[in-house]
Amino acid sequence: MSSLDERVMALAARDLPLARAILAEAIRVPADHVERDARCGLSNHEGPRLEYLKRRIVEIGAVRAPEDVFFDSFGNLVWQIEDPDDPTPAEQKRVIWFDGHTDTVQALRGAWRSKIGGVDAYDGRVDGDIDRDFLRRELGWLPADDQWDHLLFGRGSADQLGGVVAQIVASRILVELTAEGALRGCVVRCYGTVAEEDNDGGGPHHVLHHELPELPPWKVPDVVVLTEGTGDAKKGSLGIYRGQRGRMQIEVEITGRSCHGSMPWEGLNPLEHGALILVEATARYGRGEGFLEDAFLGPGSRTASWASLDTPSDCAVPERFTFRFDRRLTLGETAEAALADVEGMGSVEAARAAGLTVDVRVPIYETPTWTGTVPGNAQVYPGWATPADHPAIDAAVRTYRRVVSPTIPADGSMGNLRPEPRVDRWIFSTDGVGFPVPVAAPPFAVPAEKGWVRAGDVTYPPMFGVGPGVEQNTHKIGECVDLRELERTVGFLARFPSVFAAR
Repeated sequence: MSSLDERVMALAARDLPLARAILAEAIRVPADHVERDARCGLSNHEGPRLEYLKRRIVEIGAVRAPEDVFFDSFGNLVWQIEDPDDPTPAEQKRVIWFDGHTDTVQALRGAWRSKIGGVDAYDGRVDGDIDRDFLRRELGWLPADDQWDHLLFGRGSADQLGGVVAQIVASRILVELTAEGALRGCVVRCYGTVAEEDNDGGGPHHVLHHELPELPPWKVPDVVVLTEGTGDAKKGSLGIYRGQRGRMQIEVEITGRSCHGSMPWEGLNPLEHGALILVEATARYGRGEGFLEDAFLGPGSRTASWASLDTPSDCAVPERFTFRFDRRLTLGETAEAALADVEGMGSVEAARAAGLTVDVRVPIYETPTWTGTVPGNAQVYPGWATPADHPAIDAAVRTYRRVVSPTIPADGSMGNLRPEPRVDRWIFSTDGVGFPVPVAAPPFAVPAEKGWVRAGDVTYPPMFGVGPGVEQNTHKIGECVDLRELERTVGFLARFPSVFAAR
């Protein structure tokens, strides 16, 4: 370890109690507001949490001046840091983005207390016995019982508030170590994005399509570090993830003719025809028909995920049946082909031949963000993969080995952490899907020296992820994060900029 490596990790250890306190409060904040807004903390309802984080960024010195942290028009929390005495010309600096989303899924507070006992979705561990057997069955990974003091429980702890807090505390360390070269040759721009759970990548999509076009080309990012959790229940925590499948929503609306249930021949039943479409879709997926497989990201997938029925009563033929498929797109698959695959099903043709109207479409996300901006984007979220030999991945591996590996013994005393970097990919989706832009009509110029990745008809910045939290623990009752992962994520983020800039 160099002197800067040692300083970074010493400060990460020093600031772990601070990081824990900020994370615990970020999880807890919605509890003060849920009586007035039952969706507080969820997508498009992040305001109180974001106001708290913005205030703390200033208070702890994670920016040089209060005006260096703000909300953009979409509602994303944005802050930026750089070395004011750096002689590097602005247009030659490496532009590094840290990205993490600040919304969570529903807390299900009552279920936490009834099923776990002494753990609350907002307050974490509280008085009372904890049903550890339930948690072991529910969660993908937990440390040994004698290591539970390292765990912080609560909705969003692993997905993804821990990553956002790591960005904040790492920023504080970068400011503190500026004179020692921690920010030499680079600009670090951080985002706490909104509405990711409902509209993956909506925050960065807004920035790339509405803000970057107004900025000079040198401000285009050279690399994006996603702080979504990169832990795996079996493989270990704090991986370096360089890709993920994309996803899309496919909505099928079947309109028939309603009538009294005692004489169904008078109507056209969209529910029954819709059931046949779902059965055929399940069978086709089981046979792998219409799906590609990528050697790194794995195969595409499809599952029915949501439904709505318009019917006058439970003794009537319904008027309309609408359902959605969650379609995961691996590299090489396109939204157009996935949509055509559903359109081409025999059961869809049969429903139309019987006189029903079947509309197969991609829905548009139009729910306003907490600041009132309507996204208006189609719910198609492209997959991506940064090549394993890209300089950004090399810098990530070297950073891990410099500041994380020396702190991880191989004896298992660090829970799920591993001494050697593990380069892998996510199973679920992240904000990374918001960064691809079309090659044919990009919203801004991308200088060749930025090293962006091209895949088919899109291009995107080199991206990778490092973040606290185990994928298999997210969205579950009993969600938690190991604070040892949080500490090392802080250290990694505080060291990566100088390693990347010096490459």
